Amino acid sequence: MEKLPYFENAYFIIGTSYAGKSTMVKELAKALDGIACTENYHDDLLDTLDPEEFPGLTYTRDLVDWHDFIRRSPQEYKDWIDLTKKECEILELRMLPAICDQGKPVFVDTNISVETLQKIAPHDHTLVMLSDPLISVRRFFDRPDPEKQFLYRLIMEEPDPQKAMENYRQGLELICSQESYDELLNSGFNVIHRDENRSIEDTLSLVMQSLGLT
Repeated sequence: MEKLPYFENAYFIIGTSYAGKSTMVKELAKALDGIACTENYHDDLLDTLDPEEFPGLTYTRDLVDWHDFIRRSPQEYKDWIDLTKKECEILELRMLPAICDQGKPVFVDTNISVETLQKIAPHDHTLVMLSDPLISVRRFFDRPDPEKQFLYRLIMEEPDPQKAMENYRQGLELICSQESYDELLNSGFNVIHRDENRSIEDTLSLVMQSLGLT
């Protein structure tokens, strides 16, 4: 079994969607003159991936008709998400040594699993950020992200948009399950819950404290 790298100067944020992970990674890097590895930073390697080694990540890269993406069953969508997370972990562990060797603190919005994080960095270098498990289901298309609006347009183009939307939301519900939420909550890492009334500055202060960066 390949030996895992160990990162003394990397700080990892995991959790649910809409919890503020990417925002905090950017704010930490700005406040501490560090490097921000934001959501899907491993996409820099996407064009080089072999579909036999990375079938999950190359699925969307090589997709001919994007309507097929939204027509998958909820379980197929969930299985694909699980697969791509594992593949993303492989890429992140390949990329991070060179990033960390730049000598600055590195802040990572990561797909790396709880089990792996427990082995590759000091315990207090990982933080869990959580939001209501159903926020991603209810508000998935509220954000102006180009990729989300693209998917919304695809759903609206379906012969039965309401049925297509319900199918997609059922997939989101499987991904954002209470079971997944509880696994993160009980991971043993420090946890910060989303609070709509808390400012970015106040959240940053909590995050720095949780990561031992004050």
